[in-house]
Amino acid sequence: MNDNHRLIASISQRDHTQGAMDAPIVLVEYGNYQCPYSGEAYRIIQEIKQRIGDQIYFAFRHFPQPQIYPQSQKAAEAAEIAAAQGKFWQMHDTLFKCQKTLNNGYLVEYAHQLGLNIPQFLRDMTNHIYADRVAEDLQTGLRSGVNNTPAFFINSFRYENQCNFESLLEALLKAEKPCNNKKI
Repeated sequence: MNDNHRLIASISQRDHTQGAMDAPIVLVEYGNYQCPYSGEAYRIIQEIKQRIGDQIYFAFRHFPQPQIYPQSQKAAEAAEIAAAQGKFWQMHDTLFKCQKTLNNGYLVEYAHQLGLNIPQFLRDMTNHIYADRVAEDLQTGLRSGVNNTPAFFINSFRYENQCNFESLLEALLKAEKPCNNKKI
C-alpha cells in the first residue's frame, strides 16, 4: 500500500502521452471509459490542455472496474488495439464521447470509423491480446493508492481535491516547476 499518495510507476515508453516530456507540469490520470466521472474529467482535461497545453505533459492509464462498469475492460482493450494500429488518442476521444454506447457492436463500429484493420481488431478483442497491458495499468494504480476513477497525480503527487476545471487548473499551475529561483 502507498501511504504517501505518490505515483509508484513513473511515466515510461509504455504510457500513452500527450505534450512535451520536459513540460513543467506532469499529469497522470487513471481513468475508466464507462465511468461518468471519468467522462467529466475527460472534458475538463480537454479544456485544461487548450488553456495551458504547452505547459503540461499528460498520460492516461486504464483503471477499468468491470464489477461496476461492465464494458470498461473491453473499452480499455479496444483503446489498446487502436494504439497498436497508431490510433490510441482517436479511440480514446471516441470512447469518452460515446460513453453510453460501449458494447461490442459499437466498439467495432468505432474501430471501422477510425480506419482500423477490422479483422485484426476482432481477433485481438476475441483473444484479449491487450488484457495484460490493461491489467498492468490497473496494478500500478492500485499500488499508488487508486481505488476509483478518475484519479490524478500531478508531478507524481496524488490530487485529492474536487475534479472541476477551476480546482484542477489551480493545482496544476501551483505544481508548475519554478522557472527561476531569484528572490524578489
